[in-house]
Amino acid sequence: MKLHYQLLPQEVSTTATLPIVLIHGLFGNLDNLGVLARDLSQHYDVLKVDLRNHGLSPHSTEMTYRAMAEDLLTLLNALRIDKAIIIGHSMGGKAAMALTAIAPERIEKLIVIDIAPVAYNTRRHDRIFAALQAVSDAGITQRQQAALLMRQYLDEEGVIQFLLKSFHAGTWRFNLPVLIEQYENIIGWQDIPPWPRPALFIRGGLSPYVQDNYREGIIRQFPQARAHVVAGTGHWVHAEKPESVLRVIRRFLDVS
Repeated sequence: MKLHYQLLPQEVSTTATLPIVLIHGLFGNLDNLGVLARDLSQHYDVLKVDLRNHGLSPHSTEMTYRAMAEDLLTLLNALRIDKAIIIGHSMGGKAAMALTAIAPERIEKLIVIDIAPVAYNTRRHDRIFAALQAVSDAGITQRQQAALLMRQYLDEEGVIQFLLKSFHAGTWRFNLPVLIEQYENIIGWQDIPPWPRPALFIRGGLSPYVQDNYREGIIRQFPQARAHVVAGTGHWVHAEKPESVLRVIRRFLDVS
């Protein structure tokens, strides 16, 4: 699959550095990690991608991490990127980790934001699915009307506004029927071979997505993993405290 992408050239000419690939999470698009892209593009070429069934990338009935990883590898090959630094949030973090299983030599460093390489048993998105489906079923075309209906299902205004970024001319840009149908794949996970390169796991201190009991699974699959907790933040840690996240990323990448 040919993914939609944007490539931001580095602003300051420096000695050759590897490009950074940014991968969004569920219901997102390539703009979601924009706060990271704007900063990191000072020193790196930054490649932002829309995963399959999201943004302006093609739709498919398949939504597995293997398929997402293969899409990413296809894009790297098309752009002739031999090696890169990969940063992924949530579902995008799992796609990034899956890429280490099929192309381990193509990744120099890995940064995973608030997700673990585990299968989750909790369905955290059912109310979101219900809100999104209600908008589709009602035939609504305006964002303001969509927001009014979604507030009957969702209390978090920030979540509503985030979702509405993918609502255009009465249509969700993500493939809602497939995301609902393939949700068990999205929250699931199959263990992958150990990847022996540096990996950084950034965790929101208030987020339930990375728990202490996941440590063994993380180390088993990423033996060089290190962790950093950003206190007082939830799942959207990079949006809540971007400077704190960027500071630890720069330190991990050894950028002053």
